Amino acid sequence: MANTNTNTGTSTSTDIDRETLREPADQGNETALDRLAGLADAAGDLGELSELLDEGSPRAGFLLTRRAVAAGDLRELQRIADAGYEEAGDELDRLLRESADGPRD
Repeated sequence: MANTNTNTGTSTSTDIDRETLREPADQGNETALDRLAGLADAAGDLGELSELLDEGSPRAGFLLTRRAVAAGDLRELQRIADAGYEEAGDELDRLLRESADGPRD
């Protein structure tokens, strides 16, 4: 018999709010930190993303780095790298090398 349950858990996963995720995140649960980072990114809450980065969320570092690269924000990339997300430093170096090389035709 085919599975008639069309709910694959997605509804439940999207129904979890920040308050529900905060407790496991505060206890170091990386999945909860990642989920909080995704919610903060979707809401455009850069302050919360920065706090999550400070709490050790690599996902927050990734999301902040992506935003900083898109904006060409070298200072923000340096701050993210200083907070421990190494890929931000790599992106910073890449942008600095590109600017030093000048435009390529």
